[in-house]
Amino acid sequence: MKTHPKIIDRILAGIRESETICVVGHVRPDGDCIGSELGLTLALQNEGKKVVCWNQDSIPQKLAFLDPKKLVRPPSQGNKFDCVIATDSASLERLGTVAECINDRKLFINIDHHQSNTRYGDINWVSAKEPSTGELIFRLLKVANWPITSAISDCLFTAVSTDTGSFQYPTTRPSTYHVAGELVKRGANLAKICDEVYQSFPLSRARLLKLVYNKFRLTHQNQIAYFWLKKADFTRTGADTNDSEGLIDHIRAIEPVVVACVFEEIELELTRISLRSKDDRVNVNEIASQFGGGGHKAAAGARVPGRPLSVQRRVIAAIKKVLNTSRR
Repeated sequence: MKTHPKIIDRILAGIRESETICVVGHVRPDGDCIGSELGLTLALQNEGKKVVCWNQDSIPQKLAFLDPKKLVRPPSQGNKFDCVIATDSASLERLGTVAECINDRKLFINIDHHQSNTRYGDINWVSAKEPSTGELIFRLLKVANWPITSAISDCLFTAVSTDTGSFQYPTTRPSTYHVAGELVKRGANLAKICDEVYQSFPLSRARLLKLVYNKFRLTHQNQIAYFWLKKADFTRTGADTNDSEGLIDHIRAIEPVVVACVFEEIELELTRISLRSKDDRVNVNEIASQFGGGGHKAAAGARVPGRPLSVQRRVIAAIKKVLNTSRR
């Protein structure tokens, strides 16, 4: 496994010189974000650092088992830090309200795997080849020679597993299985992780999924599948935004579909779009970047201002254009 020794050495030197550290992650955190944040926080605590772990949004219910001590908290003003470490966040804006609470710091480290990362830190370790940030954190701990406990292993295995679609996405590499094996060897509780993350959904999510199957639409010779999630849908089903995580995979899995898209109402004239591609020739990161967003080649998103129907038309048109070009 390549370890990018110089950048890791710089990160570890910065951490060693720091006493107070703040670990942060992106809004609406997923398994990779929470797993990376918590895994790193626990490792730093074990090294005797004074650490806080901040996220604008609460941990999704299915990931709460990773944080029995409630280490992940909302940010607060008026704190000074020797070092702030952002994990799995492609830009400063993705940190949400956390961004305005971490200005009083000496060093800012950015560890991420998104192709669209804006290199906003003082030290930026951005490796777009990695399928998850969890794999980068594992590598960091190995080079540092810090103990990787069973609790840390649970966090990092969850990070690696969720961002590779349980090792199914084509981004998964031989090194990913190696890392997963190392984490299981160190005590990652597979049965617990798989039960909590993949097999314990609240009833509200099932209601939301029922809605998705009733409302999704196909267009462009069934190559594009999309659906809307309005605020009223969450109210009607008793679901919250965490429950929508992964719903897109259900329409992505339809055989003729090449690109799946979810339009989610944030405000009356602000829509969150999520895009997934299952064709190497269709790069949804490029589509998302047209709307001020980003992500990966096969998974990306953006927040798009404008009237809902106008947003839908523009996004679907952009997807069609890329599909038409890629098929030539």
